[in-house]
Amino acid sequence: MADKDELNQVDKTALLLLALGQDRAAAVLKNMGPKEVQLIGAAMASLSNISNEMVDSVLEEFILTIKDKTALGVDSDAYIRDMLTNALGADKAGSIIDRILLGRDSKGIEQLKWMDARAIADLVRLEHPQIVAIILSLLDADQAAGVLSLLPKNMRADLLMRIATLEGVQPAALRELDEMMEKQLTGGESAQASAIGGIDAAAGILNFIEGSISEGMMEEVGEADAELSQKIQDKMFVFADLIEVDDRGIQALLREVSTDQLLLALRGVDDALKEKIFGNMSKRAAEMLRDDLEAAPPTKLSEVELSQKDILSIARKLADAGEISLGSGGGDDLV
Repeated sequence: MADKDELNQVDKTALLLLALGQDRAAAVLKNMGPKEVQLIGAAMASLSNISNEMVDSVLEEFILTIKDKTALGVDSDAYIRDMLTNALGADKAGSIIDRILLGRDSKGIEQLKWMDARAIADLVRLEHPQIVAIILSLLDADQAAGVLSLLPKNMRADLLMRIATLEGVQPAALRELDEMMEKQLTGGESAQASAIGGIDAAAGILNFIEGSISEGMMEEVGEADAELSQKIQDKMFVFADLIEVDDRGIQALLREVSTDQLLLALRGVDDALKEKIFGNMSKRAAEMLRDDLEAAPPTKLSEVELSQKDILSIARKLADAGEISLGSGGGDDLV
């Protein structure tokens, strides 16, 4: 890292934890979810050329933030709601707030987020489909996609429809489900239902599922409910939607993607997307990539789709870190 101004928020967090020392950093990480731990851990491992100026700058920024925005002495729930709403907007913050406030005392469901997808699939495959749908909605999209892919084929489309049409779960029911999960794993209530599931959740899960499986599921959903199928498709973020990412976002993505991945992923895509990619590369690199694409032999569609999904996975991680913004076909951001 050559300059403190080049550090993003994840890098700053990683640098702050390194400055705090091993014991304090471990105590902080214990209160984070698996995705946050993975992101911050990777950033901690990749930090290099750290100067005293950079450390001082990050610590100063942290102290100023705590001084100006600390919630000590005030209603912590209200503080969390206000902070996330100001940062993300009311629409995006709504479900995140419910997950934080309703899930902070959960044990069973939170443990699932640290488990292997196959272990979760084995755990829930005999549960009622509605319970499975709720559990999948509470997991991160990529983890839920892994679980869904491992469940019996005849369950998948039905579960996707249940996730897409899920409007909420009462806190009492959520607590009961959490207690049930905790028992299986170990051998003051709001009037509003928690905002989990829905079209966005279903589309987000599908984005992480292998192409032929997701197409088969969508065919079944379309046969059962054509309108619901269309709503899900409208919310899905696919490789072609990278055309909607701004130039700064494309440049950030290209820094994380290998040339071989890009060469494979660009087979057969729209010329407009290719030109957007080329336009955000150096002239020499773009010319070399053009030549390689023209000279490349035919490749299996499954290999192209796999490379595209790998790049989309990188894009989603960058979006989670706040480095790029992803737009969906419906015009909303996927975060």
